[in-house]
Amino acid sequence: MEPEQRFRLLQRARIKTFLRRVFSTLLVGGAIYYGVVLVYATKTIYKVRRNYAVIVETLSGERRVVEDVGWHGRLPFFTRLELEVPLMNQELYLGGQPETQRIISKGNVALWTSAMLTYRIRDLERWGIENKLPQSLLQNDFDGIVKDVMQSRTIDELISGRETIKEEIFSDLKDRPINAGGPTLEEKYGIEVVSFVLRDTRFGDTLAAASEEKKRRELIAEAENYAADLEASRTRKLYAAYSESISDFRRSLGLSADSDRYLFDFLNQQKWATAYEKNQQGQNTFVLNTTGSAPPVTLPAPTAGARKDRKPPYGPTTKD
Repeated sequence: MEPEQRFRLLQRARIKTFLRRVFSTLLVGGAIYYGVVLVYATKTIYKVRRNYAVIVETLSGERRVVEDVGWHGRLPFFTRLELEVPLMNQELYLGGQPETQRIISKGNVALWTSAMLTYRIRDLERWGIENKLPQSLLQNDFDGIVKDVMQSRTIDELISGRETIKEEIFSDLKDRPINAGGPTLEEKYGIEVVSFVLRDTRFGDTLAAASEEKKRRELIAEAENYAADLEASRTRKLYAAYSESISDFRRSLGLSADSDRYLFDFLNQQKWATAYEKNQQGQNTFVLNTTGSAPPVTLPAPTAGARKDRKPPYGPTTKD
């Protein structure tokens, strides 16, 4: 066999051996990798992250809290991880969602509102071991306390007294027992209530339109009352001015109480005379408001240059 042919065969054998070794290495590495993935997927080996804790049920049925950060192991199939608990600040929304919720206030008026509670878990034994599904239980108690406060207030108090209502709810969440003689929210779940925020409080669209119409009518009524007050004030001033003028007039003429009838007769005559002067549009009849007795008639005295044969003004005279 020629040396060149022999060299080629050796090269092929070396390449096949190298590829076989690479394939075997990849196969072993893949098996190890998938074995680790399988173990991690079953959480036989689990990791506790910082600001988190894990509640584990052991082989004996005891539930315990693991707070040490790092990797931990457990027996597969005979133990299980129940809950991973974050120890950071957490939010809880009214109704379980950030969108506005419909609440019926005192007086059967609908109000759309949204609220958020911020809390932190302090006692893991109480939170995760004494309570089953603590998140759901806390949600129900939180909704109940908030609605108890808001539904006991009128719609005006909920809108104008927003700050006061918010502080009252925060105080109840921290210190008020859930039931008479029972634990508070913090005592029941081992948490700390950090803050409470009313995110939105508003009327429905129909109620808002009705409220605007009510405000418009109130403004119109207020304007009408103001105009009526001005008219009443003007009337009172005119009455005072007329009374003062009549008093001055009586004092200047020296009239007594017995002369009131003559004074009123005179004023009445002046009223009709003024009406006649202002209404001379083809009117030929003038009605004079007479008094109870006929007024005396005084004839003018004849002048010196008057004609002797002038007839009297009241018709011819008769001779005896």
